[in-house]
Amino acid sequence: MQEQLSFTCTGTGEHAFVQIEKCAENSEFVARQLARFAGVEQRHVGYAGLKDRQAITTQWFSVWLPGRADPDWREFHSENFRVLNSVRHARKLKRGALAGNYFQILIRNWRGDRQKTVMILDQIARQGLPNYFGEQRFGWNGNNIHQAVALFNGRRFKRHQKSLYLSAARAFLFNEILAERIRNSNWKQVISGDVLMFSGSHSIFKAELPDTDIDQRLAAGKIHPAGLLWGEGENLMDAESLQLVQQAVEQYPVLAKGLEQQGLKLEYRALRVFAQNLRYQFLDATTIQLQFTLPAGSYATALIREFLERET
Repeated sequence: MQEQLSFTCTGTGEHAFVQIEKCAENSEFVARQLARFAGVEQRHVGYAGLKDRQAITTQWFSVWLPGRADPDWREFHSENFRVLNSVRHARKLKRGALAGNYFQILIRNWRGDRQKTVMILDQIARQGLPNYFGEQRFGWNGNNIHQAVALFNGRRFKRHQKSLYLSAARAFLFNEILAERIRNSNWKQVISGDVLMFSGSHSIFKAELPDTDIDQRLAAGKIHPAGLLWGEGENLMDAESLQLVQQAVEQYPVLAKGLEQQGLKLEYRALRVFAQNLRYQFLDATTIQLQFTLPAGSYATALIREFLERET
């Protein structure tokens, strides 16, 4: 996996941007090591998002070095990570400052039907896939959700832990809302009372009823039905769309009420996402290579899950 920044570094500034390839280490661990190596506080190290610990991933980190020259980044390495590139920029790398992530994945021990597999992958490329949060968001055996419940029941956590557990709870409720739409076979269709989101943007608008223009834009992948990231605030959904949300969320009142009490603001997330430039290759009788790009915040594991579940 290789992340793609949403901007181009200027080449000058107080922040050193370092591109690191890693495996078997998580992003936070690398950030701590980077701070220690550069002699700065960890809060002066930035990165755009967390990356899978087990995969071979390439991501950018920023290090605030005002009035200081870069250390020799070639010396920052271990058996699990190494520096690929470095450049200067004026601002710290903030969370979410990504255009997307490029993935190259091998599926081994595949035993499917080649013709059916081609049909499924072509369909995913044309119609998109459910924009689920990946299982890694919820921790080992869903532990992040259990910790969120403990948080809502009064247990105290460190700031970064609290943020992680709140995000997991919101992601869990979103996945339940999306699953409810899938059960009703309308996750990629506009229903009455829907909120729609523009592709590649967080901008939304209310759809009172589907019409020809909306249907055409939906088919072209320019807009998507949106689900809720739970929190306080006005919910623009009503009618059938709101009813399905309520059916999904009412099963988890502790999570919903806890997020509201923690002051999180209600937001929207597209129910559907498209994998850009989806390509596949059969390397041998039991191995498939997939290559594709997803926008920031979407999960390759969601695509793999969709692909394998359709196959079986």
